Amino acid sequence: MTEKTCPVAELIQKLEQTLASGQLHDAKNYRRSEEILALLNDVAWGRAGREHVPAIRQLAEEMRREDAADAGEKTGGHILNCLEEAAEIFQSHIDTHNCATGECVRLAPAPCQMTCPAGIDVPTYVSLIGEGRDAEAIEVIRQDNPFPWVCGLVCTRPCEFMCVRGRIDTPVSIKFLKAFAAERALSWGQYKNPPKAPDKEQSVCIIGAGPGGMSAAYYLALKGYRVRVIEAQPNAGGMILLGIPRYRLPREVIDREVAMLQDLGVEFAFNTRLGSDVTLDDLRQEGFDAFLLAIGAHKAYTLGIPGENDFPQVLDAVGFLREVALGNRAVPGKKVVVIGGGNVAIDAARTSLRLGAESVVLAYRRTRHEMPADEEEVEQAEEEGVEMRFLTIPEAIVGQDGHFEGLRCLRAELVAQEGSDRMRPVPVKGSEFVMEADALIPAIGQQVDTAGVKDLPGLDWTRRSTIHTNMVSMETSLPGVFAVGDAVTGPATVIEAIGAGKRAAEGIDRYFHGIPQPKLPPVPVRRGRIDCKRLTANQKMTARRPEMPLLNIDRRRTTFQQVELGYAETDVRDEAGRCLRCDICLRCGKCVEICRDKMGVNALEMGYFDFDHPVETDFRMTAERCILCGACAANCPTGAMRIEDCDGERVLSLCGTVLNHEALTECALCGKQMEPFRYLEYVRKRTRGIGPLVDNRPVCDACGRTAAARTMQPEQ
Repeated sequence: MTEKTCPVAELIQKLEQTLASGQLHDAKNYRRSEEILALLNDVAWGRAGREHVPAIRQLAEEMRREDAADAGEKTGGHILNCLEEAAEIFQSHIDTHNCATGECVRLAPAPCQMTCPAGIDVPTYVSLIGEGRDAEAIEVIRQDNPFPWVCGLVCTRPCEFMCVRGRIDTPVSIKFLKAFAAERALSWGQYKNPPKAPDKEQSVCIIGAGPGGMSAAYYLALKGYRVRVIEAQPNAGGMILLGIPRYRLPREVIDREVAMLQDLGVEFAFNTRLGSDVTLDDLRQEGFDAFLLAIGAHKAYTLGIPGENDFPQVLDAVGFLREVALGNRAVPGKKVVVIGGGNVAIDAARTSLRLGAESVVLAYRRTRHEMPADEEEVEQAEEEGVEMRFLTIPEAIVGQDGHFEGLRCLRAELVAQEGSDRMRPVPVKGSEFVMEADALIPAIGQQVDTAGVKDLPGLDWTRRSTIHTNMVSMETSLPGVFAVGDAVTGPATVIEAIGAGKRAAEGIDRYFHGIPQPKLPPVPVRRGRIDCKRLTANQKMTARRPEMPLLNIDRRRTTFQQVELGYAETDVRDEAGRCLRCDICLRCGKCVEICRDKMGVNALEMGYFDFDHPVETDFRMTAERCILCGACAANCPTGAMRIEDCDGERVLSLCGTVLNHEALTECALCGKQMEPFRYLEYVRKRTRGIGPLVDNRPVCDACGRTAAARTMQPEQ
């Protein structure tokens, strides 16, 4: 069984084949197989409950106990083996209402949700925002991510990179919709914590108040555990506080969402460093039963070039941004050079401008196309005056008599490297030049500061000097000790840390209950299936992603005010309506195939269904060709395509978008409502020559039979 095969769907197919083959001669076993098939279909279609798997197991055991001569024993044994080998997957279908492979069509997850490291049900909360139900949207988000406002401002939005709408024009602005809903819910006092479980006896100590550690604290507190978070810095937030500048993420946003954790009873102990102020043994003696290491990666990598340690004007980006976040707003220098191409490098460059630097140059050894920094951040930096120097390799830091002068560099060219699609920068001989500067900020990556934890006896480390864990449960090699965040993965994103914190909370809960840890990563949970908002095809096709309004350029250069000002409410509601509702439509193409190949109409121009070769999509084209026969809706496996008669019209819609609608005709003899005229014409053309027409006027079947019968009466 491959990873792309669902054992639930596979077992259903196998059982259907067994029933159709007539192998089950025993009537009781045949009936049991039918009952098992019905229960399995419940599992595959999201209708199953806790009692389904035990019921399937009991029926299979009864089949296996029957006479060995009957196929019932073999079939029952096969079912029991499947339940045993894939127990987690069967249970996941029931608990999450998702099928990771997509083979159970009603449970196929949307690409945006599957891409989110925290597994947030994006289609549900976007649909709620589109209806103006912002507080409900935040409730959905916080089931998987306790920091929707933070992520609404700084998430790297992997969901948008997989958004199917991007195959038509541009992805839905999922990130900014989340930020709007969080701010609105907080402003109106509707941002509330879910109810806690009853208090439990066990307690957990979390080392590090970054997004990973605080996410675990949130979910553990909801489960009823006593949680204390110790933090070396004077405030909570970790890298979202110390590494992300205030013009991207205002301090009050972090403080408000941290306060929600404190409302749940999470304790914070600041200015407390593991290893120097407190040890694990001290904490064990205090009564803590489990620990989570979320220490981050706050130590900067060095350039490894001459002169790096000779001048105080060389400032590592992590330390520089941390000092600014903690209140040190001194200008680093009039001429600043930043080395690197990631978001940290961009943040250091833009921060230097705001502190008063007259010029800031960012030197990167590759090309703009290869910069890992967010494209919007790069564009905003250039708008503010940061100069980009690409294909530039640092060679040495130069100065005389202890006076820093600048950075000696070499030009680079890209050459192909064996075994990789990525080009490698190679220095060009004789291309040396010096970039004058009075401050240099390397931003080439971070690593784990192992002080205080490196010597923990029995704790395993990877070759990259990160903590070795089981990536499903986040367990370390020490019993009762878990780890998350950059300390495990190396420098990663906020949303990745949040997802790991949620998994760690589940792992700690299982540890306390003595339940075996899962072997597979969790499948994202479908939190709802909101009714689709009704829009016209023209509205769906012409809606465009709004531009984010920005703070004026002069204020951006001189203050740390938030740069992105947020969408207007009308833009938010309209943008949510651009969602294609991939939690309902699988883009399987059956509707297109039926319309084109079976009906010969070809009214559905849905080029975005083909992920690898998307072609033009135009929902408006359907109205020009569609005959409203309903064949597409009848063959849609998920109910995404619907056809219904209402208010004298027949309406065809795809996930709420009206593709075609026409008035129903009336029987010329009895007045009964009938199919639209275009469908009647289609049928008439297809049946021409089969028999004589009774009447050129539209008549219903009953009246048509009556009229035809009269024509067959013998003349008197």
